[in-house]
Amino acid sequence: MSGDRIRKVCRVAWALATISIIETVVLGLALLPPALFWQWALRWPVHDNTVRTTLLAMSLVPAYLVFAVLLLALSALTVRLFGWRTPLHAELRLADLEWPLLDWARYGMSTHVVRVLVGTLLRATPLWTLYHRLNGARLGRRVYVNSYQLADHNLLEFGDDVVIGADVHLSGHVVESGIVKTAPVRLESGVTIGVGSVIGIGVVVEQDTQVGALSVVPKHRHLEAHAVYGGVPVRRLDRGERVD
Repeated sequence: MSGDRIRKVCRVAWALATISIIETVVLGLALLPPALFWQWALRWPVHDNTVRTTLLAMSLVPAYLVFAVLLLALSALTVRLFGWRTPLHAELRLADLEWPLLDWARYGMSTHVVRVLVGTLLRATPLWTLYHRLNGARLGRRVYVNSYQLADHNLLEFGDDVVIGADVHLSGHVVESGIVKTAPVRLESGVTIGVGSVIGIGVVVEQDTQVGALSVVPKHRHLEAHAVYGGVPVRRLDRGERVD
């Protein structure tokens, strides 16, 4: 085995080991308060099993909310502490397995854990918007995110009153011919992205513009202000026009 191949194997092994250990610690700390509560609750001097079971069942939702808030905060704190981010305007060859690529992968893994465990239930809430902000996104006021498919948060910039519809796919990276390419995405104030739309890298949407449901905005497109766009790929529409 060549020296370069050995170095790649060592880098990947270290990246996998560190993300596994760190996520284990993060999940353990997030679960600790609910676990301590249930340990204490099991010692309650309640002799009626029905009452005990009812009280424990009623504690599930508050316990989950405590776990979710801690997971959001600890995950965001961890990636900040270790400096895991999506590099700006980068072109990273997958075959090289260099550290910038592995740091991006660890950032994505950390985000994915949060998305899977709490994203489905917390999306469209202020907590979900707060998580994106803590995880590196630059968000204005009254931003509403009803999707758990946003990635590369540190490359996202949204103005005030931005609305992201359900199942919108929006990220700062794309993989082409074995190369990860990155670019920021900027949505100015008052932008609405419709349900199920896909927003490419390097996209700029000017203020008070709407992107219709199930639309695709190709990478590096610039959408004008005070307009309506729709289609695959998007085109500018007259007000009230339907997309076939």
